[in-house]
Amino acid sequence: MKTEIDTVAPALKSNPISKPILKDSNSESSAPKVSAFSLASIRAKKALEESSKGIVKEATHLPTEPFTETEMLLQWNKYAQRLGDKGYKIMESLLLINDPKLNGTAITLELPNEGSKLDFEKELNGLLGHLKGHLHNHDITIEITVNEAVENKRSFNDQDRYNRLHEINPNIELLRTTFGLDIDA
Repeated sequence: MKTEIDTVAPALKSNPISKPILKDSNSESSAPKVSAFSLASIRAKKALEESSKGIVKEATHLPTEPFTETEMLLQWNKYAQRLGDKGYKIMESLLLINDPKLNGTAITLELPNEGSKLDFEKELNGLLGHLKGHLHNHDITIEITVNEAVENKRSFNDQDRYNRLHEINPNIELLRTTFGLDIDA
């Protein structure tokens, strides 16, 4: 009378079950420990650098989708708004001081002085990251020009205000004559 063990035993002998080999945590560190301040550690670092030089990283292709100046200005203003909401009012005002100009993928911003340029450059990487991500173009660059000759024309009296409005829109003269408006009032 054969039992179940008798029928399984020959199968086990022909197909032995392999036992997993357990590594002892101390077996990995069988090499002698090296002090970070020794010559051996310098040699180990050099060997590691040499071995990593042979590794070639795969070039990733970053998106370079075309975009319009309107899309760029929209994202520029959103970033400025986000900075303003975080409390970075000076940086927000630098971004909104005048509209940047787009020339291909190069964005040109004109700032009034060198101090403003230094403050702007501190936030430049964050702005570039925002624009590259939202416009899906990683070729974007930002050029900053300083124009200290920018003058703010202030209107002091009614005639100066009228002249300034006339510079902006010459049709104001038609409006003044149609309604019989006088500047001296």
